[in-house]
Amino acid sequence: MRGYGVHFMKKIPLHIRIFIGMFLGIVLGLVSIFLHWGPFISDWIKPFGTIFINLLKLIAIPLILVSLISGVSNLKDISKLSRIGGKTISFYLVTTVIAIIVGLIAVNTIKPGNFLSKEKQVELSEKYAKDVNLKVTDAQKLKESGPLQVIVDIVPENIFGSMGSNRNMLQVIFFAIMFGIALIMVPEQKGIYVKGFFDGVNEVILKIVDIVMHYSPVGVFALIGALIVDFAGDDPKQALELFRALGVYAITVLLSLAAMILVIYPLFMRMFTHIKYKQFLKGIIPAQIMAFSTSSSAATLPVTMECAEKNLGIKEEITSFVLPLGATINMDGTSIHQAVTAVFIAQAFGHDLTIADQLMIIFTATLSSIGAAAVPSAGLITLVIVLGAIGVSPEGLALIIAIDRPLDMCRTIVNVTGDTVVASIVATTEDGFRKEPAMN
Repeated sequence: MRGYGVHFMKKIPLHIRIFIGMFLGIVLGLVSIFLHWGPFISDWIKPFGTIFINLLKLIAIPLILVSLISGVSNLKDISKLSRIGGKTISFYLVTTVIAIIVGLIAVNTIKPGNFLSKEKQVELSEKYAKDVNLKVTDAQKLKESGPLQVIVDIVPENIFGSMGSNRNMLQVIFFAIMFGIALIMVPEQKGIYVKGFFDGVNEVILKIVDIVMHYSPVGVFALIGALIVDFAGDDPKQALELFRALGVYAITVLLSLAAMILVIYPLFMRMFTHIKYKQFLKGIIPAQIMAFSTSSSAATLPVTMECAEKNLGIKEEITSFVLPLGATINMDGTSIHQAVTAVFIAQAFGHDLTIADQLMIIFTATLSSIGAAAVPSAGLITLVIVLGAIGVSPEGLALIIAIDRPLDMCRTIVNVTGDTVVASIVATTEDGFRKEPAMN
């Protein structure tokens, strides 16, 4: 009987199992609020979510390093790598700028800052001042280091030190690309064993990904349940009051994110690929759910790559280059969040932004989103730089920290979707499909 149950669960698609885990986590979280189960959830449920996040972080850097080296070396010649790299970065920059413009249009139209009461601003500022100070300290280190420090930080001085933290993704990517290019340039007879080693390790890591993904429904269940308890505590009224106070701001962000998913990305797919957008969304649902659950493009990367290769049929040589790069430098959802939040805080503080200020938001949000780590809430750190560029006090972050995590979960869906859209476009222009994509 037990064996039948396990077999039955295996027959259920992974994304359905993840949905079930998410639903049960929501139910558990809501029940815990009313029954005051907060300590029990923190002690006995939340650790399983932490284990899941740690497993995803564990394989993130090895996956990026090995898959990029394998992917770059499979391109066989430098000209093809240059062509694919140029297309990838160009589309990433274009979608990022469009995302920021979408966010600015929404926030200037809805004006959510005008809906916040001064009393709530003071209350939230006192409650979250400590969190803001931590973010400000981190951001000041970035700001004081100079305008080109982002470029300097891409080049590691010690690759083993860089691999010690998921925040150093760009450094790992730089080394992996350089290693892959060198592997192409050496004589084939001398490089064949090195390439074979990395191809083999890549297969092993992908198997590890499969093992971790079997655990994902449990991890999502624990993450969602613990998040609701952490957010609301034992007082349902506190959660409702907070959502009412910042609801218009959240709606503005969500509408902007929805515009990318429902308008901009379908337009790009129609213009540059022959893939039906409904089929595309169906293929990447597991990655979107994982992005929502983890709030991390890097943690979701294994699932994103698996969806792109197995469900969309994109060749590994494309996914292993485009997607790891996108998980680090392509943050469309984060860009929207930075644009909307910067203007929202300015509105709440009574600042009238000029056209020059709006253009500065586009410029700084683009650069800071490229440098943002692909980890939860990294956008809060870089957002301080955007606020500083338009002369708004970073203390205003206290207004949005309370609901940042739920919005972070949503904007990570856009980040991951944007990465896969660009991968599909590059695959279309480079004959990068193992099978014929769904046609219109």
